[in-house]
Parts: sequence; C-alpha cells; structure tokens
Amino acid sequence: MGRGKIKISRIENKITRQVTFAKRRAGLLKKTHELAVLCDAQIGLIIFSANGKLYDFCSDPLSMQNIIQKYQLTTGTRIVEQNDTEQLHGEMRRIISETQNLQMSLQRYTGEDLSSLTLGELNELEQVLVHASHNVRARKFEILQQQMENLQRKKQLLEQDNEHIFHLIKEHQATAAAYEEQNQVHVTKIEEVERMGMNNNNINWNRNGNVLDQFPFSGEVQPSSVLQLATLHDHHNLNPNRLLPTQPNLREYTLD
Repeated sequence: MGRGKIKISRIENKITRQVTFAKRRAGLLKKTHELAVLCDAQIGLIIFSANGKLYDFCSDPLSMQNIIQKYQLTTGTRIVEQNDTEQLHGEMRRIISETQNLQMSLQRYTGEDLSSLTLGELNELEQVLVHASHNVRARKFEILQQQMENLQRKKQLLEQDNEHIFHLIKEHQATAAAYEEQNQVHVTKIEEVERMGMNNNNINWNRNGNVLDQFPFSGEVQPSSVLQLATLHDHHNLNPNRLLPTQPNLREYTLD
C-alpha cells in the first residue's frame, strides 16, 4: 500500500513549522552535497529561514561569489548596485519618524499634550482607553480569581493537615492514658502486696505475744521473745531454790 499524497501548504503551528524546516533543510543540504560529489556538478544553495537566518552551500572548489558571477554571465543578468549611504539615510529618517509617532501616542495615552487633538481624535482616544481599562480590569479579576482558588486549595490542605495532627494527638493521649492506667494498677498491686506483708508480720508478733502470755513470770526479768523465754526457762531449772511440785512423786514410794 503506497503512501498518500500530502497536501503542500504552509504549516500553521509555529513549533511544528520550525521542526519541519530543520529536518527538510538538513535533508536538502545532504542531497545537494551528494549531487555535487557524485555528478561533479557546480551547485550554489542559499536558504533564508522565516526568522531571516542564512544557510548556504557551495560545491568545492568554487565560492558562492563565483557561482553568482557565473550565473550572471550565463543568464545575462546583473545585480543593480545601490548607494548604501542614501539607503542608510532613508532608513534613519523612517526610524526617527516612527519614534516620534510612538512618543506622541504614549503622551496621549497618559493624558499629556492633548491640545493639538481634535474632537474626533479625542473620542477615538477615549474609546481606546475605555477598551484598555476593560481589558486591564478583566485581567485583574482573573488574577484575583486565581489567587482565591490557590488560597482555597491551601486552606483545604491546611485543614487536612490539622485534622491529621489532631488524630495523632488523640492517639498519643489515649496511649498515654492506657500506660498511666497500667502503671496505676501495677502500683496498686505493689501496695496490696506490701500491706499483706505487714499484716503477716503483725500476725507473727501477735503469736509471739500469745506464747509469752501463756508463761506468766514474776520478778524483775520479763521475757520479750520466745528465745528469751527459753533462756529464762533453763535458768530457772538451774536455780536450787526453785519450788517443788506440790504432789509427791509416786515412784519414790513404790514397794520393792
């Protein structure tokens, strides 16, 4: 299937037009060089881009001036030489006139030097200024609207950040409360264990007191513990003046 024909017309898109120009220019210069080398042809190629940039090619060993002269001799044409000084003066006068007109227009737009204007020119200037003020006001409102939208987006982002931080603080507080509750329970258990230990000690001391109460003593020495009680008991056994039991020992009166 063959390629379809492309309609040759000016490319409206500026970027596409520049890209196409660069590609086609490179291809054209390449083909020109090949033609000059393969066929020993004398070729002079001049290209001006849309921006006025020059691209040229000339086959060796000739120069572009030689090619142009040969073209003039062959065709019988001659480039008309112009007086550069006169051309420069004319260009200078044109530039000066345009500058003066621009300065006068600027003064009129700023409200200066309106004495030389007629009524029609003043009406025209007024319409231009009114139209310009409408454009300026519309652009100002557009920029304000964009700024308002940006502020609204920033506000939403800040609200989302604040909500996220609020949830993080709540979670941190809940964790801290749970940790504090666990610590309180642990301290309560420790206090209960300590109270139980103190109660056991009191019970032991009470038991010791009950044992001592079962052994009443008279005299100056009063035991304060079971160990001292045992010591005093041995001391009383060694005392020769200890009291004898009131009931006689029946074994001493048994018959042989």
